[in-house]
Amino acid sequence: MSDSNTTHFTNPSTFILLGIPGLEAAYVWISILFCTMYVTAILGNFTILFTVKTEPSLHGPMYYFLCMLAITDLVECTSIVPKMLSIFWFNSREIDFRSCLTQLYFIHCFSGMESGIFSGIFVAMAFDRNVVICDPLRHSTILTSPVVAKIGLALMLRSSIVILPYPFLVRQWQYCRTNIIPQPYCAHIAVVNLACTDTRVSSYYGLFVVICVIGLDVIFIALSYTQILRAIFSLPTKDTQIKTFGTCISHLCAILTFYIPSLFFSLMFRFGQNVPLHFHILIAKVYLLMPPVLNPIIYGVRTKQIRDRLLWLFTNKGT
Repeated sequence: MSDSNTTHFTNPSTFILLGIPGLEAAYVWISILFCTMYVTAILGNFTILFTVKTEPSLHGPMYYFLCMLAITDLVECTSIVPKMLSIFWFNSREIDFRSCLTQLYFIHCFSGMESGIFSGIFVAMAFDRNVVICDPLRHSTILTSPVVAKIGLALMLRSSIVILPYPFLVRQWQYCRTNIIPQPYCAHIAVVNLACTDTRVSSYYGLFVVICVIGLDVIFIALSYTQILRAIFSLPTKDTQIKTFGTCISHLCAILTFYIPSLFFSLMFRFGQNVPLHFHILIAKVYLLMPPVLNPIIYGVRTKQIRDRLLWLFTNKGT
């Protein structure tokens, strides 16, 4: 006997985003948290971009990579937070089907967990540090502006192409029973779970993305920093070793702020079946926003050239 309450539709006109089910009473406080994180991320990353643009001495490969990271952070958090805040503040839960697919694409294209773009940039940064330490005399000839531009273009194309099948796969499924997404944005797995057809292709492809993109980047990063550490420990004096290692601290901090929460979230998602759904959703949102918030702080504090430029801007503002 068929269920008369089941509605089948190939392309629903809208989806309904529930926000964080179970925490509706705390939306005001949650919105303050996410709004603060968003404003911090926007100000911090624009400050990095402005500082690098206005200071000629920062027009070098490492800072170009840093600008790529800042732009990635800005796009990622802007793909998530405005719609999320509109749910918390104005109860604006509806999202058009095409808008949902667009949001899905941008979120997964620019979030490190799905597309690997952050880790790809870290590979490029590790390569930059590797050349600086292992072959400093050839640094300016190896990492020229055209080479940096090609690396950035390759990272952008890789993320864009690898994630492109996501919305096309989602678009072809038949949806049934409900168009309600129990999250504050259109995540790939959340939309696929609404389909009433065999979606193993999406699951397999998602696993392929994780293994072949992020997995390879982790290997490249590990190899690069192994070479860097070998070069550092081969330097003649302790002071030189410490000074050289200091140039890598910012990168290592950024990598840790990305991979440690990612590891924690992955383990919780797989083994935390008894963890309430709203806690899963809240942690996932905080995890996605942590790199955009922390990266500018890490690089602003740890990178002497950026720190000095910012201090000069603030202290000479009145002159």
